[in-house]
Amino acid sequence: MKFGVGQPVRRFEDQTLITGRGRYTDDIKFANVTQAVVLRSRVAHANIRRIDATAARGMPGVLLVLTGDDVKAEKLGNIPCQVPLTNRDGSSRHDTPRPVLATDKVRHVGQPVALVVAETLAQAQDAAEAIEIDYEALPSVTDTRAALDKNAPQLFDDIPGNLVFDWDNDTSDFAATEAAFAKAAHVTRLEIINNRVVANSMEPRNAIGDWDAAAGRAVLYTGTQGSHFVRDPIAENVLNLPKEKLRVVTPPNVGGGFGMKAFPYPEQALVVWAASKLKRPVHWQSDRSEGFISDNQGRDHVTQAELAMDEKGKFLGLRVSMIANLGAYLSPMGAFVPTRSTDLISGLYTTPAIAINVKGVCTNTVPVCAYRGAGRPEASYLIERLVDAAARDLNMSPDKIRRINLIPEKAIPYTSPTKLTFDSGEFEKMMDLAMEHADWKGFPARRKESEKRGKLRGIGMATYTERCGGGFGETASIEFKGDRVELVMGNQEYGTGIVTSYKQVVSDRLGIDADRIDVVYGDTDRSPRGLTGGSRSLPVGGSALHEASLKIIDKGKQIAANLLEASTVDIEFGDCEFRVVGTDRSVDLFDVAKAAQDPAKLPPGLTPGLDTTQVQNPAGATFPNGCHIVEVEVDPDTGVTTIARYTVGDDFGAVINPL
Repeated sequence: MKFGVGQPVRRFEDQTLITGRGRYTDDIKFANVTQAVVLRSRVAHANIRRIDATAARGMPGVLLVLTGDDVKAEKLGNIPCQVPLTNRDGSSRHDTPRPVLATDKVRHVGQPVALVVAETLAQAQDAAEAIEIDYEALPSVTDTRAALDKNAPQLFDDIPGNLVFDWDNDTSDFAATEAAFAKAAHVTRLEIINNRVVANSMEPRNAIGDWDAAAGRAVLYTGTQGSHFVRDPIAENVLNLPKEKLRVVTPPNVGGGFGMKAFPYPEQALVVWAASKLKRPVHWQSDRSEGFISDNQGRDHVTQAELAMDEKGKFLGLRVSMIANLGAYLSPMGAFVPTRSTDLISGLYTTPAIAINVKGVCTNTVPVCAYRGAGRPEASYLIERLVDAAARDLNMSPDKIRRINLIPEKAIPYTSPTKLTFDSGEFEKMMDLAMEHADWKGFPARRKESEKRGKLRGIGMATYTERCGGGFGETASIEFKGDRVELVMGNQEYGTGIVTSYKQVVSDRLGIDADRIDVVYGDTDRSPRGLTGGSRSLPVGGSALHEASLKIIDKGKQIAANLLEASTVDIEFGDCEFRVVGTDRSVDLFDVAKAAQDPAKLPPGLTPGLDTTQVQNPAGATFPNGCHIVEVEVDPDTGVTTIARYTVGDDFGAVINPL
């Protein structure tokens, strides 16, 4: 099979991109489009005494100016955090209501304060500069740890001490962990600072709001990772509309997402709100500097970690206390990333007892949300740093301490202390393979050679695992369109290569040439649900296509049997056709799909049509894993560091496209 699963296939997406024919949000053009500018707070924390937009409203070309007063007058709602959380004392986490425009207070630099819509971008920019805002500056706190200080400035009156939540991982066994530390021969302690990062995608965020007069509803065009996850909160929580009254369309191409574009933002709601008022398209495009102070950011954790071991270096217990900076407001997934990521905190190691506490704090900074792994890299970084520190404390090699603590193959399936079940894995074998390819044993000789040249040389390793493919379900539809098929997906392509992979899955199962397969995504009118995130597109979306293909084959056999005047049990399927076993009689899949539209050609009990929809709800997660080994050379005079070797061993299971 030329385009089947496991075959190296060049990405179908790339030709469009490398020839400059990609179609992004900013490529969507309207004849009567207006331009929007968001006026943002220039201070980190302040009461808003007064906003005067009188001059701005009277400037040339200005069509609309919206402020927090309009938000209150029209009773718009807030962008919600979608993750419930229970504190260690049984109470619910605090909420941090996030308005689309600041009403009485601003809490971070870059928070939207006003929206200006004009005929041209320059007119909107000039009008935004004319808006007068009287701020009463307040003390601010931006440091993660300092947010919990007794005298730290408070962001919300109803959130004492800026503590949004105080959460224990529900699998924590504090008594067993205390006992493990009490009997430990060695304890390694480490403070780990996982710094804040800015996503900075190649294509900045953008949005176009439009009004569909015929349908009596708004339409939002925006580059996102999941149209439904933007539509539902904006419609139902912010604009107080039934979700059917808002259509969200993501263009064929999105220039990077990294988790940052997965969920709704104030600007998306604002252009929809403005377009509904003006009955004209409203276009907003972030610039690079604007994105630095308004895009959801990542990480920003300060963690105290302790590892208890016996006299041989065998792990007995792990204790973790984390402070997670949530920013000024809880983002849609802000409560999820620092908490559920701790389920992976023990990595690939047998650790009998674990106790985990996470404190989420609000600060006068940009909100934090999912970013590149959404907590999984943070967990790996923590445990691997701690294991290396333990090896140094015990004067043990980094490979030896890992080898004696890795989950043994004979223990698979293995349930971790955080109740994750690893149903497969050869973790020590993977480490051995990586060490072999890295020539681990030859490192001392290479270090001596570097020393002769006055250089320092070091080597390090890290194992990892990820939790992928779990969570909510995905929907996939396979629809026949003449001599082609459309795969209608909820997942969004934004550089991940899922178009090629989805074509491979269906080509492999149904024998259809990949050039006859079209992948449709990004439109809430076409698919009922979907999101690209959490490494779910293939494990869940691909599985939905697989199951839908099997349904097509099963129903197609019944129709083919009727057409070929044979018994269903005598029909076999392969290479895009149904055949009567032991004969040369066959019928093409597309001919069967055409016949399926004619009730007269169907056997009794079958409904017309061969189009199939599959809702795939994953039974659980998958756990890809691996081992990385890096060797570096350092010039002690200049500090210049060179990566001399980098070896990666990954166990991904079934690889769809090994190119």
